Amino acid sequence: MHRTALLVDRHPLWLDTIEPVVERAGVEVVGKATSSSAALKLVARLGPDLLVTGVSMAAGEIDGIALVRAARARRPELRAIVLSASNEPIHVQAAFDAGARAYVVKTAHADDVTSAVRQAFEHSIFLAGAPAAAPAPVVQLKQHSELTRREMEILQLVAEGHSNAELARMLWVTEQTVKFHLSNVYRKLGVANRTEASRWAQLQGLLNQPLLAA
Repeated sequence: MHRTALLVDRHPLWLDTIEPVVERAGVEVVGKATSSSAALKLVARLGPDLLVTGVSMAAGEIDGIALVRAARARRPELRAIVLSASNEPIHVQAAFDAGARAYVVKTAHADDVTSAVRQAFEHSIFLAGAPAAAPAPVVQLKQHSELTRREMEILQLVAEGHSNAELARMLWVTEQTVKFHLSNVYRKLGVANRTEASRWAQLQGLLNQPLLAA
């Protein structure tokens, strides 16, 4: 199925950066805008399937969360993803309340953004507070008893948003070692990437528990 996207951010360089990440998910970028007002005109003219927007806009423009609400009022079938520098719960919930399918912090890995784009259409992972969709297969996740203590520790840190390089420094190991443990985590949980593994950790309540000893 041919799917299209409109990208919006006040910084043109960011638009150029995120475009190939979105297209990696099989979604064609048909328009880019640096203001909410221009974005709304493009929504009406191009009829994109997906809106990927930042939050902060220039003075006099509505912010990205208000843009999601306004764009979906004009095109209810439009899916939206919010990319933001903030991970404050109040901002995350505001984005979901406006109709966003996913909220991604700009420090996320490119693969996580690509996953969020796919999930906006496929619904194989449901994010807390996101609008309900028609029944769809949910990733079947295994119990964490199969994970070693080190794998559990790495999973918790990944779910908190740490990169492989940060994990290597924190745990005094090489990045290759981190990648090895992560590949084992993915295999044991039956997930494909960091986003799915992180979502599993959230569902299991691991982010509310103290880190396990190495």
